[in-house]
This record gives sequence, C-alpha cells and structure tokens, in this order.
Amino acid sequence: MQIYNMENEKHEQIAGAACGAIAFFIWGLSPLYWKVLKTVPALEVIMHRVVWSFVFLFPIIFIQGKWEEFVKVLKKPRILIILLFTAFFVAFNWLIYIWSVNNGHIIEASLGYYINPLVNVLLGVIFLKERLRVFQLIAVIFACAGVLCLTFYYGKFPWVSLTLAFSFGFYGLIRKVVSVGSLTGLCIETLLLSVPAGVYLIYLQFHDTGAFLNNGAVIDTFLAGSALVTALPLLLFILGTKRLNLSTIGFLQYIAPTCMFLLGVFVYNEPFSRVQVITFSLIWTALGIYSFDSMINYKKMQKKSGLI
Repeated sequence: MQIYNMENEKHEQIAGAACGAIAFFIWGLSPLYWKVLKTVPALEVIMHRVVWSFVFLFPIIFIQGKWEEFVKVLKKPRILIILLFTAFFVAFNWLIYIWSVNNGHIIEASLGYYINPLVNVLLGVIFLKERLRVFQLIAVIFACAGVLCLTFYYGKFPWVSLTLAFSFGFYGLIRKVVSVGSLTGLCIETLLLSVPAGVYLIYLQFHDTGAFLNNGAVIDTFLAGSALVTALPLLLFILGTKRLNLSTIGFLQYIAPTCMFLLGVFVYNEPFSRVQVITFSLIWTALGIYSFDSMINYKKMQKKSGLI
C-alpha cells in the first residue's frame, strides 16, 4: 500500500511539473502571439483580451463546479471592490506588456518578470510587515544594484521592467487579502473589466476604426484567441500548483522570462549591450540567492512540521 501511494504521488508530481512547465512556456513564448497583432493598438488588444477571456472563462466556472463560489462573491460588495482594484492592476500589466513586446522592449519585459519575485518580497516587508531573512536582503541588494546600474549608465529609468514587476506585485499583494480562487477571481475581474471594454470596442466598431472585422480573418482569430493565451496557462498553472510544492513552482516561474529573454535577443534581435549583461548578471545572481534561500527555508518548515 505504501509503495502504491509513493508511486501515485510520484505520478502526481510529474503531472504537476508538466502542467506548470507548459503554463510558463506559454507565458514565455506569448510574444510570438502578440507580435501578430502588432498593427493593432495595445489598448484595443487589451480590451479584446478582457472580453474574450470572460467569454472563455465563464463556461469553465460551470465545468469546474465553481458556480456557487462565483455567485457568492458577486453578492459581496467589499470583495468586488477589492477585485476591481486587482482587475485594474492586471489589465495595466497586460497593457504595458503587450506594448513593450510590440515596441521592441521584450528584453526589458523579461527583466521585469525576473525582478517580480524580489518585488514580492519587498512589498511583503513594506505592507505586510514581513521580516527579511539575511539571504533575501542580499538578493534584494543585488537586484537594486542591477536596476541602478542600468539607470545610471543609460541615464534612463527602466520603467518598463519596474512597471511590469510592481503592477504584478501589487496584483498579487491585493489578492492575498481576499479569499477567492484563482479561476473565480480572474473570471470576476474580466467580468468587471468587460463592461468598459465592451463599450469601448462597440464605440470603435460604430466609428469603423476597430481592428475586429476590418483587418482580415487572421487578426480577428488572434484577437478572439487571446482568451486562450490568457486562460489556458492559468488553468494549467492551477493544476500544477495543486500537485507541487511552492519551491518547485518558484523554480519553474523563471521559464517564462527566460523564454522572453531568448526571443528578444535571438529571434527579434533586440540590442543587448555590455551594461545589460552586467544588469542581468546581477539580477540572475539575486535570483540564485533568493531561490537557494527559499529552498532552505522550505526544508526547515517541512522539518518543523514533521513532514521530513
């Protein structure tokens, strides 16, 4: 019986790792998708992404048996207000990301998502009064050194990277205070955003300035298909997190920015200067320290709880 349980657990972990890895690969390779929509303004792409995502997610709420949770949340004004804030942050993050991809800033975007775990640590200290462990502090110092290096060398603040990192960081921070599942939360966020998004898209169509139905079948398909790029990796991520521990997910999350970085350098030939090499080296060092600290801390917590 024990051998059977161990074998079953092993299969669950493999399945979880596969789901998580595929989710992060989809997110990391998504610039290939958004580049097809380069002729469409980023704001219009986001409006379509919001509306089509809700259309795609709403039936899944029924399939996953989340309808009761969905209705319960809709009846709670306080939670809806919080989700309105998170909806703003995630939409803003999407907007900056798609703009950066289609304006030659994929490398900067990847830097933002590399920095994001360290921003989460920083926000936890500022807003949740969490205490920095020694290695976390060292990791944050290395990351700050990387950002300052880029800023002083170019004389230009890396706003794309930091905006992506902090907008997603604040999204995660605010979602921490509301006990709503990932799928239900995203569905309600897209519902809240679909009202203004729908009005905006109808206005564009009424004035014959919208991309949908005016720029060919390929553009129409990719605008409607933006729901899959949004919801499919999220569902895979949810399946993965149910089967894996947080430290494994922590390592897998670097797949996405690494794919973006490689696309920016080798596929889209974005300039990658010596100072950027130094910056990324500092950030990667910071992430190595952060990951090492996370792994050690996770093992300590397991040992304390008697799991190992």
